[in-house]
Amino acid sequence: MMQTRVDCHIKTLSPSVIARAAAREVDAVIYAPHFTPLPEIEATAAQYGDAPVTVIPGREIFTGSWRSRRHLLAVGMSEPVPDFITMEAALAALRDQEATVLVPHPGFATVSLGAPEVAALGDQLDAIEVENFKSRRRHNRRARAIAAGTDLPSFGSSYAHLRGSIGEVWTAFDRRIESAADLVTALREGAPRQVVRRRGAGAWARGLAEFAHLGYENTWGKIDRVLLSGMEPTHPGHVAYD
Repeated sequence: MMQTRVDCHIKTLSPSVIARAAAREVDAVIYAPHFTPLPEIEATAAQYGDAPVTVIPGREIFTGSWRSRRHLLAVGMSEPVPDFITMEAALAALRDQEATVLVPHPGFATVSLGAPEVAALGDQLDAIEVENFKSRRRHNRRARAIAAGTDLPSFGSSYAHLRGSIGEVWTAFDRRIESAADLVTALREGAPRQVVRRRGAGAWARGLAEFAHLGYENTWGKIDRVLLSGMEPTHPGHVAYD
């Protein structure tokens, strides 16, 4: 049976990242960096059109205010959607585009959809994450518990901000996936899949490095972005949005 390994959420992309993914026998990745407009993501992904790993553009959209934000992961978008708009507005925009909407790292910290929110929005969601490499075991247990209370299909990802994390978690679909359209169809149709995570001392150490990077990203990284850099490129007040 044909099987395609997809790392369903990565934050970094370069020739060395592609080489790492290929070495890990990953067939495709969803590239969805923070605070990056969709056209820029698409342009970067297009640079790897001839790569041995299919790069699929995605957007992790931050809904709500900075303090009460909740994340959505969208694939198959045709138009940009800014961060920091309401959940309802984001979902309406994605629905109009017939994009696929995924729930990344459910129940993690204060930035993710929890069980009540997932239950309330269930008919507008296409899949829910049950294994995230950056998350700790307790976080992934919570994600699986939230997913168990829904009828949503599952997915997993490395959520890699660091090259070494690529392919530590993947979703194996029982079909050929060679484009964003193929992946959108597989997600929409609830195609058979298996979420797999690497184990061992090396994987454990790389997981700790990713989690430590999360601490940097949520402190000094955000100070640099918010206080020093000014308005985010994906802020609805940015000139790129009407």
